[in-house]
Amino acid sequence: MSAETSGAKTVFVAGGTSGINRAIAEAYARQGHRVAVLSRSAEKVEDTVAVLSGHSSALGFVADVRDADAVGTALSNVHDLWGDIDILISGAAGNFVAPAESLSTNGFKSVIDIDLLGTFNVLRLAWPYLRKPGASILSISASTAWMPTKGQVHVGAAKAGIDQVTRTLALEWGQHGIRVNAIAPGPVADTEGMRRLAPTDDAVAGWTRAVPLGRFATTADIVSATQWLCSDAAGYVTGVILDVDGGLSLGGSSAINAAMQQ
Repeated sequence: MSAETSGAKTVFVAGGTSGINRAIAEAYARQGHRVAVLSRSAEKVEDTVAVLSGHSSALGFVADVRDADAVGTALSNVHDLWGDIDILISGAAGNFVAPAESLSTNGFKSVIDIDLLGTFNVLRLAWPYLRKPGASILSISASTAWMPTKGQVHVGAAKAGIDQVTRTLALEWGQHGIRVNAIAPGPVADTEGMRRLAPTDDAVAGWTRAVPLGRFATTADIVSATQWLCSDAAGYVTGVILDVDGGLSLGGSSAINAAMQQ
């Protein structure tokens, strides 16, 4: 299906040049949708757009989600070229393991600014360009938003904020026919985030034991959940933070903290 095929949608993915966000962008491109990605890395943007262009119409923007002007310009350009945005994914994130007593103010602020402020910037600045009614917004959260996790005070605070932004905008924007949801992935194989959280074989084994389904997610698992939440099949679902974690969150904070100590 080409990007010009009737039914093709305009998709914008912030942070769409790596990890699960790139997998999401590639999946939409393979289906023939018009896909724009935004990232801080010019090299990654160039590489991702080259891949996406092999399937559909693609655009790339080099910008930091903390830079409201740059984000707004990218969204405006997408709208000028392709019209209203149908699907908006906010997935730019930063993470590292740091006990609170050794975490600097700048380190804490950096994650808050990338994850939480960045998500707000993407969602708020997309407002004038969203299809009304019909747009679907999805942000990337994490179980640390509600389960205290050692070494993740900065991430937990940021993701909790994203969850509340999700619920509040679902409440405010529902009257315009815009759905706002989030997903909270568990451990996802072959991603930079899990390489930081589980840097050793013992750590990987610990995380795997903590997941009731007994395995890490694949990026395809996350893509499937994303596409369902953003599709008409979930047309009456809004304000939801969906755990896509193989049951990891069922074990509560103790399971995750045990895994983190491996």
